[in-house]
Amino acid sequence: MECNIENNKAACNCTYEPCPRKGKCCLCLRYHRDNGELPACFFNAQYEKTYDRSIANFIRMISK
Repeated sequence: MECNIENNKAACNCTYEPCPRKGKCCLCLRYHRDNGELPACFFNAQYEKTYDRSIANFIRMISK
């Protein structure tokens, strides 16, 4: 499957603007996984804007 960066950017909810991986989902997933995190697309708007991409924060979000 070929990556369509413009389509990915349109659907991306990441608000961290200087991110060089925006729209490049495979790179984003790899980056966050390597850091023990999840990418922005796993979080709702309230939790995403905290920039806390930790798995613990994700669990807090889905536990509410």
